[in-house]
Amino acid sequence: MKNLIMIIAVAGVLSLSSCKNTDKQGVITDDVHQATIDSMQQVAEKQRIIDSMQIVNQNNIEREKQVVVVHDQAAAPAAATPQRKKWSGAAKGAVIGAGVGAVTGAIVSKKKGEGAIIGGLAGAAVGAGTGAVIDGKKK
Repeated sequence: MKNLIMIIAVAGVLSLSSCKNTDKQGVITDDVHQATIDSMQQVAEKQRIIDSMQIVNQNNIEREKQVVVVHDQAAAPAAATPQRKKWSGAAKGAVIGAGVGAVTGAIVSKKKGEGAIIGGLAGAAVGAGTGAVIDGKKK
């Protein structure tokens, strides 16, 4: 039993002494160890900044992809602005007749102003009547 304990003790001492690194190439000094740690911390900080920039970029892309609903005013013109009424045939005829009658009256008459007024009134009456007949036929 003494021999067994002695063998285990010698084996333990030899194993512990063999693990101890005694050559100077394999020994890491505190300065080198600290420089390695600092370098790793700098890399980790850079990676954290890059990650945060990527997150912000993804958020911006998601905002751009959001659907924006814009109500098209051209789609519902009746609700936004009421459609203007068109001129009736009688009104158009009256205006056209008045213009033609005034020009004709001014050309034919010796008194240009008086002829234009009379021609305009007569043309308006004839044009309104003609327009009313046309309106009646359209309906």
